[in-house]
Amino acid sequence: MLRGTLDLLILKALSLQPMHGWAVAQRLEQLSRDALHVGQGSLYPALQRLEEKGWIDSEWKATEQNRRAKYYELTPAGRRALGDETESWRRYAEMVDVILRTT
Repeated sequence: MLRGTLDLLILKALSLQPMHGWAVAQRLEQLSRDALHVGQGSLYPALQRLEEKGWIDSEWKATEQNRRAKYYELTPAGRRALGDETESWRRYAEMVDVILRTT
């Protein structure tokens, strides 16, 4: 996975609703149709990095199973970053596609 891609995908998952880390990983697996499996060793450092940037906030809450979990949600800055990063990703993918189509 390209550097920064996981951060973008986490922001996208959290744009749908606040969720705890395990739910973020499950949502990414679901959205990728099981093509992407995000391990805890990648997920939690990325969540911490996004929180340090001020793009997400976290709060401890009880899950549906009455267990404590840290829930993450996008901040307004995170929502703007999601839009900027999505546009940047699309430009990058288009540039790579142009190069690959060159004969």
